[in-house]
Amino acid sequence: MSGPIKFGHRVEAFGYDVLTSILRLLPFRFVSWLGGALLRLIGPRTSKHHIAQTNMRIAFPNASDADMKQYLRDQWDNTGRTFAEFALTDRIRAFEDDAKITVEGLDHFLNNAPGILISGHFANWEVMATVLTQSSQPVRVTYRKINNPLIDQRVREQREAYGTQFLVQKSTHRGGRELFQALRNGESIAIMNDQKFNTGLKIPFFGQNAMTAQGAVRLAIKTKRPILPMCVVRDGARFHVKFYPPLKWDRVGERDVDVESGVRAITSFIEDRIRENPAQWFWVHRRWPKSTYKDKS
Repeated sequence: MSGPIKFGHRVEAFGYDVLTSILRLLPFRFVSWLGGALLRLIGPRTSKHHIAQTNMRIAFPNASDADMKQYLRDQWDNTGRTFAEFALTDRIRAFEDDAKITVEGLDHFLNNAPGILISGHFANWEVMATVLTQSSQPVRVTYRKINNPLIDQRVREQREAYGTQFLVQKSTHRGGRELFQALRNGESIAIMNDQKFNTGLKIPFFGQNAMTAQGAVRLAIKTKRPILPMCVVRDGARFHVKFYPPLKWDRVGERDVDVESGVRAITSFIEDRIRENPAQWFWVHRRWPKSTYKDKS
């Protein structure tokens, strides 16, 4: 654990521990429902609602007011379920007969490993990590460090409890070297490629430029390993994880041009999955520039 521990950190961690302890006394399905019900009630009353609404208007400019209202309600349900379910993710066994997960296209992963698995914050994204780390192939999963070091430690321990033993911190030179070496050593890596990355490329995302990470594509070009898209879809407290064939994109032999083309291909994949299930993406993230979210009313 690094960084100074503040009093506020300890208070937050205490609250996290109390809530987690309560949730772990309950069945997974009920915890999932409860999280969704609470966020459907609380979410629209927070500043995050404006962010979600702004994002959805960009992505679905032709949606009716009734559709938009339903999308917003359903995305709060999904977000609440996802956060509540995290306390119980170690109970999920992806490949057992009574699993809460069905898996499609696993051979795309197994037959192309080691590969660079890419996805976005769909449904409960931790479920994808569960499938990866409980498969027969070694996988290193990237993560974004939480500001509160005490909660960061607890989250890492929970991920390790369901099988994720190799976490690599995103957006660091050390992390990039670890990912490169992992691929060289025959290990796959998993990267979320859908959130704002300030030092990335300006790539159109639903028609508006958004700063997008390029690390997955650069690693693919450098190591000659395939990019393997995947996603997860929620059905209440059950999930369907799907692996897709290796990503193909046009290459001309010029690194910068090929990198941008690859990032555009990943972005297109993310957009398509969002269109398929509009409420199951993490809409409360500021994906576009800050000025996009200024209240113009």
